[in-house]
Amino acid sequence: MDILDIAVVGGGPIGLACAIEAKKAQLSYLVLEKGCLVNSLFNYPQHMTFFSTSEKLEIGDIPFVSVNPKPKRLEALEYYRRIQQQFQLNVKLFEQVVAVKKTDYYFSIQTTKSAYKAKSVIIATGFYDKPNLMNIPGEELPKVKHYYNDPHYYANQHVVVIGSSNSSVDAALETYRKGAHVTMVVRKNEISSRVKYWVRPDIDNRISEGSIRAYFNSCLTAIEEASVHIDTPEGPITIPNDFVLALTGYKPDFDFLRKINIELSKDELLIPQHNPTTMETNIPNLYLAGVVCGGMNTHLWFIENSRIHARQIVKHIQEHRK
Repeated sequence: MDILDIAVVGGGPIGLACAIEAKKAQLSYLVLEKGCLVNSLFNYPQHMTFFSTSEKLEIGDIPFVSVNPKPKRLEALEYYRRIQQQFQLNVKLFEQVVAVKKTDYYFSIQTTKSAYKAKSVIIATGFYDKPNLMNIPGEELPKVKHYYNDPHYYANQHVVVIGSSNSSVDAALETYRKGAHVTMVVRKNEISSRVKYWVRPDIDNRISEGSIRAYFNSCLTAIEEASVHIDTPEGPITIPNDFVLALTGYKPDFDFLRKINIELSKDELLIPQHNPTTMETNIPNLYLAGVVCGGMNTHLWFIENSRIHARQIVKHIQEHRK
């Protein structure tokens, strides 16, 4: 078995950026992705609009041409697929990495389909795979969704949307406009300040006029087949319910990081240990790239400000081997 220079775990935009830099440096590499190409973006809501403009999502110095000021999910999927094709990137899809073990000379990488060896490993797994659970009775019911796709599915249904992030607000507005009876349950006293500026007036107005009901400083306490229980400042209430969109955010796969012996900070942020200049972790030749670097602070890194990680890592690998 040949020993690769670099194995990249994660086939999202940052993983592809790492592959491009490796190829430019004439290093042998392989990208291992447990789902489809840019799997996290594929699982975004169908009609999602990015906060970033298209040029900030570019990788490999290839222009991202969009017909909109801010591109939509479908455009991003097409762009990154064409990137993979243009650079002829070596990507293995639907092949999940289950173990990464360091030996004296290389890393041994086990997937659900095969085994590989690499001198360096880059973890670029993002954070969209693990939802933050509410840990309340009834959360396991099939009607509870931690991912939101298309609003048509919820037409004429009683829908509770948890949270006030961009994803929650988009889901509330879109399902409302398809005829759903929407109730938002928000822990804080207002809609998140991070909500896209062109969307904020829409959700505020819908709540003010009563088209969308919102309970602030409130939380869901239990979910039943035909109802939900909410703890509000005025006391507990029960309302009819058909679906719960528990869009409570997501987190990196910390179990995987611990399994491969990456050290995490002792606070609630669980930030993986890494050198911000080289992106190398506490394990020599094992690197982090992209959103995963921020631990629970998932608002720290985005595509636009973590694309640089690819060049930092490959530069360090090249210098380390001179």
